[in-house]
Amino acid sequence: MQMARRRWCASLAANSSWVVAPFLVAALSILGTARSFAQEKPSAPPKKIAIRAGRLIDGKSDTPIFNALILIEGDKIASVTPGGTPPAGAELIDLSRATVLPGFADVHTHVLLQGDITAADYDEQLLKQSIPYRAILAARNARIALDHGFTSIRDLETEGAMYADVDVKTAIANGEVPGPRMQVSTRALTPTGMYPLLGYSWELKVPTGVQYADGVDGVRKAVREQIMYGADWIKYYSDRRYHFESDGVLHSMVNFTDEEAKAIVDETHRLGKKVAAHCIGSDGIAAALRAGVDTVEHGDGLTDALMDEMARKGVYWVPTITVGAYVAPGRGGNWQKMADLERDNLPKAVKKGVKIALGTDAGGFDWKGLNQAKEFEYYVQYGMSPMQAIRTGTSVAAELLGWADQVGTIEPGKWADIVGVSGDPLKDITELQRVKFVMKAGAVYKNDWR
Repeated sequence: MQMARRRWCASLAANSSWVVAPFLVAALSILGTARSFAQEKPSAPPKKIAIRAGRLIDGKSDTPIFNALILIEGDKIASVTPGGTPPAGAELIDLSRATVLPGFADVHTHVLLQGDITAADYDEQLLKQSIPYRAILAARNARIALDHGFTSIRDLETEGAMYADVDVKTAIANGEVPGPRMQVSTRALTPTGMYPLLGYSWELKVPTGVQYADGVDGVRKAVREQIMYGADWIKYYSDRRYHFESDGVLHSMVNFTDEEAKAIVDETHRLGKKVAAHCIGSDGIAAALRAGVDTVEHGDGLTDALMDEMARKGVYWVPTITVGAYVAPGRGGNWQKMADLERDNLPKAVKKGVKIALGTDAGGFDWKGLNQAKEFEYYVQYGMSPMQAIRTGTSVAAELLGWADQVGTIEPGKWADIVGVSGDPLKDITELQRVKFVMKAGAVYKNDWR
């Protein structure tokens, strides 16, 4: 039976070739024509935009470039030429009355937080706002940041909103909502029993603003989990309970054991990511440096010895002066003295060569109430030159993010992240709080000169 079926199939194939062959030839011909058409069809050239900049601060030169022409092809900068003539067919954007700079970067934000001067402010958000609602506000905050000229941000903790920062980052990257490109740290880490919400009845299960992790194995597992869900950075709380002692130094209580902190850093680095440590007192800063962190956040209690160590190790300091100055009056206690200490420490750190990157802790203050670019103003008030201050939020911030080959300066090959202001920020740094033009990756999001 099977032999007969095989003979019948062979006979059918042999005798029906005159039917199959024409269809096969036609199909192959159509396929070949389609492939040939696809290969020959020219791809659309990238859109060309020429920006005429009256004054260009490019993020790397010591002095501005006047009457510069920035040519953009697609999402990248193709050329930067003093003088220069726009090529035929390029769209011209006239910023000849403006100062043009690289897009700003804020490397310490909380898009899912809306201000927390008091514990009650913080508790209400975690207790009364759902994570979806907070994500909606986060998308709004991202748009506010972009409107202020911040084309890149590093978001350092969702404050109880789990991994919603990854979703906001993804929505921006996919073009669903406007905002800066983001790096995110998801949930942050502390040992059990630390960081709010605290003080509620033990009979109630309340939200927490962090992920609790204990012991070397526990913190390694937490790092792996956060990275699995999309963390670009791991953040942990190095200290709490900030207080001055008779030596005049701002001290603190260290949260993790040295073994735990080193395990956080080792596991994060092993997985190809970096670590940011919240540390305000000198003891917390010292512990973070022993662990090998990449950035020190806040750092109010820096001493000369700790600054020297940071400079030697190449650890970045993100001072977040804006939030300290903003919350100090409402929090009372040592907070004003801590803010004053940062004012004294900043010029020392600059002189010692500590790498300082701009971070505001936006979200610690209301996104709608204060412009992040206020941080530039504080740096100049505290002793930086305007050009030094600008670089903290452009080229130095780009280095911290690991994006120095793509953002932070206006030069060929980098993303076309460009902002414009009316006046000269080298004479009045507050001009950076009045951004009138914003371009991110070649797309214009704001142009008040139209």
